[in-house]
Amino acid sequence: MPERILQKNMGVRMDIYLILKIAVVGILVSILNQILKQSNRDELAFMTSLAGLILVLFWILPYISELFATIKDLFSML
Repeated sequence: MPERILQKNMGVRMDIYLILKIAVVGILVSILNQILKQSNRDELAFMTSLAGLILVLFWILPYISELFATIKDLFSML
């Protein structure tokens, strides 16, 4: 029983860290994007934004996979 509580609390902690990591990446990408656009490097600004998006998608991919597995299990019960 205590192991389940610990696992549940660790899951919440990891979710908070994931949200904070995504926020930090968003802030850094937006700052870099503004700096690069001011220096007329629009292509590099676009690539920076794309790299940030891909990084965040790789971080949330396991959660999306788990969501679809849960939905599949839910509908298989019906």
